[in-house]
Amino acid sequence: MNGVLYDVMIALGERKVLGALRRELLAPLWGEILEVGAGTGADFPYYGEQAHVIALEPDRAMAVRAQPRAQRCAATIDLCIADDTTLAQFAAASMDAVVFPLVLCSLPEPAATLMQARRILKASGTLVLLEHVRSDGMLGRIQDALTPAWRAVAGGCHLNRATRQLVHAAGFDTSALRTHRLPRLFLIRDLLFGYAYPAWEPA
Repeated sequence: MNGVLYDVMIALGERKVLGALRRELLAPLWGEILEVGAGTGADFPYYGEQAHVIALEPDRAMAVRAQPRAQRCAATIDLCIADDTTLAQFAAASMDAVVFPLVLCSLPEPAATLMQARRILKASGTLVLLEHVRSDGMLGRIQDALTPAWRAVAGGCHLNRATRQLVHAAGFDTSALRTHRLPRLFLIRDLLFGYAYPAWEPA
């Protein structure tokens, strides 16, 4: 996807909601951090100097726009052209945090990716989420109906992912995750955000 176009599309959301949530979630992080789906680098300014971030982004056009942002940040950020399957290459219990910023909606196999995130997190590690999720009621049913067409035009994005359930099934305590209701947008209304923690080894 064109990185400039993506930034224009999301600019209003960043000013109104997303920027504040990114700051709240990312500023306290430290140590070895893996970010999955860095996009154009919207998260990068919010990491502190105590963070070493390995940022994965499979789309070269997005990564080109992210690279200058990585170089201007307080954190040390290593930007890699790679997708979520790369998690399998990291050692078990090697990461202090794994960050998913508006990307789980688009992954082909989110359950498998979350299991890998669980594997590479230290026992004291943190899974960091900022994701849009399926809404309840009529809007949720509309999202179900429109998701096949939406995926075709929006880079595989699912309007109706039940992300909290996926995270729980991968072996995380999701009790600290929160939801935020966006202003009245037609298709995307609910955000799931916060920290989840390794709770058990999934079967």
